[in-house]
Amino acid sequence: MPLHAHKEALLVLEDGRSFRGESFGAEGETFGEAVFSTGMTGYQETLTDPSYHQQVVVMTAPHVGNTGVNDEDPESRRIWVAGYVVRDPARVSSNWRAQRTLDDELRDQSVVGISGIDTRALTRHLRERGAMRVGISTIETDPEALLKKVLASAEMSGANLSDAVSTQEAYVVPAQGEKRFTVAALDLGIKEMTPERMAERGIEVHVLPATATLEDVLATKPDGLFYSNGPGDPAATTGQVELLKAALAEDIPYFGICFGNQLFGRALGFGTYKLKYGHRGINQPVMDLTTRKVEVTAHNHGFAVDAPIGEETATDYGIATVSHVNLNDDCVEGLELKDAETGKLKGFSVQYHPEAAAGPHDAAYLFDRFISLMAKEV
Repeated sequence: MPLHAHKEALLVLEDGRSFRGESFGAEGETFGEAVFSTGMTGYQETLTDPSYHQQVVVMTAPHVGNTGVNDEDPESRRIWVAGYVVRDPARVSSNWRAQRTLDDELRDQSVVGISGIDTRALTRHLRERGAMRVGISTIETDPEALLKKVLASAEMSGANLSDAVSTQEAYVVPAQGEKRFTVAALDLGIKEMTPERMAERGIEVHVLPATATLEDVLATKPDGLFYSNGPGDPAATTGQVELLKAALAEDIPYFGICFGNQLFGRALGFGTYKLKYGHRGINQPVMDLTTRKVEVTAHNHGFAVDAPIGEETATDYGIATVSHVNLNDDCVEGLELKDAETGKLKGFSVQYHPEAAAGPHDAAYLFDRFISLMAKEV
């Protein structure tokens, strides 16, 4: 496959810092929130994760695109990142599963990127200053002119984005083997591997749009309710929080991940806040306070739940506690809700991604915990 000629490209952050490089992927102009991902593998899963909607992803690994792109590994129907920043893109793909190059895939899906810049310097800048708006352009060569466009672009705080990435029609992922349970899964930006992990365990998954009502959930006759990952500010989301409150009042067992953890926190009465630069990548250490085990986990979030660690909180639905913490910064990474009288588990959530299609798989046990919850064994 012939190599493409690449135009000069310009990246400008909202605080004025700029980098010059070459275009990677589509030519044009794009804007979003600049975030960095520390994963050294799984770039195809990262690009197709709906949680990255309206974000420009900076890859900290220097070499990206070595294994090309295939049709088996995407986590959704399209690439969702607003832009892509890499240091050294592979000139050719070298993998027996590759069907095309990453550069071609980005071009085909009109994703504007930049390569050949010092991504370590950019990452260190974001680590010190925090995630911020950014623009990438192969059209504009003047940093001051591009900066004005960056400052006029949308911010992530206050953004309600789940409707934009959710399925428009409900669909069913059938259980593999003998069906054991039925789960209603609210698609807030769900990754394909998530219902797959449940289906592997005998769960029939009814994936519902983000606009689903309690009646839609109850119509599936669910044994449990699941909230997926997704983009945006949890404080700007109201409908899904009200749905979750209604489901908890109906005593439907609950499991949420990532955005589903934040909305669980809000339903229980906790606040949420924006992290300085977020957690993204596949090497985040988390302790499960219920077992005291440490697991290496896959993350993608810029907001977190504000809940007291080591304390019990009385809610309208039972007693809530923090179940998982990040060992890097003590960020809340999981919540549990138990019945105030019996102490039985009613719902739980984690801030990370136990389906982890590109690995690691330390947290896969959480799907088994969900089964135990629905079976009323915990």
